[in-house]
Amino acid sequence: MNTAGDAFVFLGSVPKELAGKGISRQILGFGEPLMLVRAEFEEGAVGYVHAHTHAQVTYVQSGEFDVVVDGVEKRLGPGDSFYVAPNLEHGAVCKKAGVLLDVFSPMREDFLNESNS
Repeated sequence: MNTAGDAFVFLGSVPKELAGKGISRQILGFGEPLMLVRAEFEEGAVGYVHAHTHAQVTYVQSGEFDVVVDGVEKRLGPGDSFYVAPNLEHGAVCKKAGVLLDVFSPMREDFLNESNS
């Protein structure tokens, strides 16, 4: 895995870790104020509704997802994005296999702890 402050991260050198049934995650860069995470979903995979103290912006790189943020659901595809304010419930169901790029502020230290266990 890369370390905080790495200037360059190459996707092929970042290990994938299981983030749920049919979901893998790669941490692509992080430092004290933020983190970039690539989440690859198989069709039908569910990112269960949850909340956390981090602000989050997610970009749909590929695929199709039914996304719910604070009780509002929308279908999103390539090029779409969504914002989640801290502590709001949110989740996603993958309708067509794809990739989400998540940016968190502050960084998700819990993800780093999971990677090291």
